[in-house]
Amino acid sequence: MLKRELAMLTAALMGVATLGGCADEAARTPVRVDPAPSGLQAAPASARPGRSGPAVAPASLSPRPTATRTVPTALPKAGNPAGRATIPAEARAVDTSKPDRTVGNGTPASCTSAAVVKAVARGGVIVFDCGPAPVTITMTATAKVRNTSSTVVLDGGGRVTLSGAGKRRILYMNTCDEAQTWTTAHCDDQATPRLTVQNLVLAKGNSTGQTAEGGGGGAIFARGGRLKVVNSRFVGNRCDRTGPDLGGAAVRALDQSGDRPVYVVNSTFTGGVCSNGSALSSIGVSWTVLNSVFTGNAAVGRGANPARGGTPGGGSGGAIYLDGNTFTLTLDGTVIRDNKAAEGGSAVFFVSNDRTGTLKIRNSKLLDNPSAGFETAGLPGIFYLGRGKPSITRSTLRK
Repeated sequence: MLKRELAMLTAALMGVATLGGCADEAARTPVRVDPAPSGLQAAPASARPGRSGPAVAPASLSPRPTATRTVPTALPKAGNPAGRATIPAEARAVDTSKPDRTVGNGTPASCTSAAVVKAVARGGVIVFDCGPAPVTITMTATAKVRNTSSTVVLDGGGRVTLSGAGKRRILYMNTCDEAQTWTTAHCDDQATPRLTVQNLVLAKGNSTGQTAEGGGGGAIFARGGRLKVVNSRFVGNRCDRTGPDLGGAAVRALDQSGDRPVYVVNSTFTGGVCSNGSALSSIGVSWTVLNSVFTGNAAVGRGANPARGGTPGGGSGGAIYLDGNTFTLTLDGTVIRDNKAAEGGSAVFFVSNDRTGTLKIRNSKLLDNPSAGFETAGLPGIFYLGRGKPSITRSTLRK
């Protein structure tokens, strides 16, 4: 009898375990484990082997502990939560309550690269139905906007990551690419398509080796029409590591309609690597960047622009690289921190060749952005050639 009771008690003690779990890093959440039941006690000395005494009934056992897992319903929010820049109407997120297309039918498995590519090619307002938890869609092909579309809106609902898996560009729009259909005689300045990316994560895009239109744009390449980015995160994107004027690990933009700016609102750019402009890059394009964050991006080219003799060129604009003639850059409510440049302008490289371009910085912080080569005196992290001096109000610039 005593042996049977001891066996039961030993089995109970061995059954008390700590429960845990693991998941993809983007969706990992803490697991709460209930404490071991207090009712479980060791047998008294009189019940141990080799001791005499009356048999003791086994201690009562509480139920085995259960783990409570909280399933995340959204990815971390993008942008600068302390940013207070006013958002113009045309820079706000698009209403997607009545979508034209839905990727997925309620399960993660239904949200595929092929479905994304098809939806983008057809255009319109696109949303995702991949289930209640965040999901990553690994792109096996680049999604390309057809120039016959007037509007393309990709709304991830705060749950969707599109990943290039370090192998390919994620999203492409080019009004001058005949393969996507020419729709006007002035492809370099046409009003449509209007591409909006919102509530989405674009990760591990890579345009290395893509030489068309000068290359760049690891996550997004956009020429012509209009581009807008709202409430989105860009993580670990890449483009070619050398080239004097090549850039945009996250976004490369050319020829926006009517010289209107690309709006970047409440968005985050981190971990980008490219020859130049490892978050944003453009030639002759204006940008308005509101309540956003740029951190941990690196311009790794060597030789600047124009390239010094014996070098491949590049290495400027750790976060932002802008070149061309007449264009503007407005930073408002934005943080640019801990970005690096092998040459100049670790936070911002701004060169208006005809000196007509202007730079405005309001309510922003540019901190700890080391330039290994050059920057403009009195403007830590910035190399600037434009009209007059940059306009800087209520902002902090510090090495």
